Amino acid sequence: MTRRKLTIGVGLSNGSADHSSWRHPRNWANSNISLDYYKTTAIKAEEGKLDFIFLGDTLFVNENSHPNLLNRLEPVTVLSSLAGVTSHIGLVGTASTTYSEPFNVARQFSSLDHISNGRAGWNIVTSAFSATNSNFSKDEHLEHDRRYDLAEEFVEVAKGLWDSWEEDAFIVDKETGIFFDREKLHKLNHKGEFFSVQGPIPIARSRQGRPVLFQAGSSDAARELASKVADAMFTHAYSLTSSQEFYQDVKARSVANGRSRDDILILPGIKVIVGETDADADRKYKELTDLIDIHKALLDLSKYYDNTDFGTYPLDEAFPDMGDTGYNAFRGRAEVLNKVAREHSMTLREVALWNILPKDSLFIGSPHKVADQLQEWFEAEAADGFIVGTGPIAPEGLFDFVDYVIPILQERGLFRTDYAADTFHENLNLPIPVNRYTKQG
Repeated sequence: MTRRKLTIGVGLSNGSADHSSWRHPRNWANSNISLDYYKTTAIKAEEGKLDFIFLGDTLFVNENSHPNLLNRLEPVTVLSSLAGVTSHIGLVGTASTTYSEPFNVARQFSSLDHISNGRAGWNIVTSAFSATNSNFSKDEHLEHDRRYDLAEEFVEVAKGLWDSWEEDAFIVDKETGIFFDREKLHKLNHKGEFFSVQGPIPIARSRQGRPVLFQAGSSDAARELASKVADAMFTHAYSLTSSQEFYQDVKARSVANGRSRDDILILPGIKVIVGETDADADRKYKELTDLIDIHKALLDLSKYYDNTDFGTYPLDEAFPDMGDTGYNAFRGRAEVLNKVAREHSMTLREVALWNILPKDSLFIGSPHKVADQLQEWFEAEAADGFIVGTGPIAPEGLFDFVDYVIPILQERGLFRTDYAADTFHENLNLPIPVNRYTKQG
């Protein structure tokens, strides 16, 4: 089917785009643990008719962690609360396949799906930080591609558990005393390389069958997994050309894996700075760059290279050849940084600052200029939509986007003026998944 509208979601996790924007006087302090912040931003996102709100997660932090990862609430807990103050917008949370069990994740997101009346989404990640194993009684952290092998089996188990009960399995007939139809209960009895799960989960299928599946990443293994199992893929936006290449690659993989190009949405995460004019947006950008501490920028960069101490390298000389460093963690990001540094002959300082707030890949300017950029990417098949943030100055960034950019996109017929349905699948123009047992019956 042809997709005629942009898909737009918003990431609610701390509006900070970098290590420093939390210091801005207009940024909402302690937003990561403020339910008022989450409610305010979720309500505003739904006012703008956005497709979904998204909460990221992390399972390992230390004294050098990005402020965006610290003092953070668990996603499903927050989203369950936000279900009570919204009625149409999708609710997407992150859960790791490397450090979770399929039964627990399937039950958690099914519960969120019921609480929200069919609006849950799961962002599938594999946990890049190698030290995460120290928090889960594990002797080692799986190698990059093996994490994706495990993730593929994990998702298949979760999907099987969501099919445990056919839609009309629960009769709940008080007169006959029949609570459920035993013929419509199905145990999974899965025995695979990584997991052994009997099932069923103790909860019926939701109105939308199962949560919408997202997958975040950009490496070859991430693309392959997403093309097999995901309804949408989160990625980074570096340039129009690189995003077009990424888009075509994942769409082609989807077809090669027996799906159609329209079965998966490609949604780059973008940083948007909207001003009354282009000059006003540039002023806001300078306010943010003036706050950046180069030493913290180097720390942020180091996480993509196995925590390399960049303080030992000359700041204003060519970015060092890092080889395969980082390829067992953030492989896709490390590849991009290496490529950008090489193609633009950048110094270490320039790469560190580009990693945090790259003006050449920002969507920055007046409302019409930002709308023009979004339209260009959409029509050039670089994206099916985007994930914006609540920042860089939170939640000012989201309010500006909803108040000034969304109306322009609506006027151009690029974005909805109201929700078409009240389940997440339907609002994304995706079919409700059919229970495998119902199909066979």
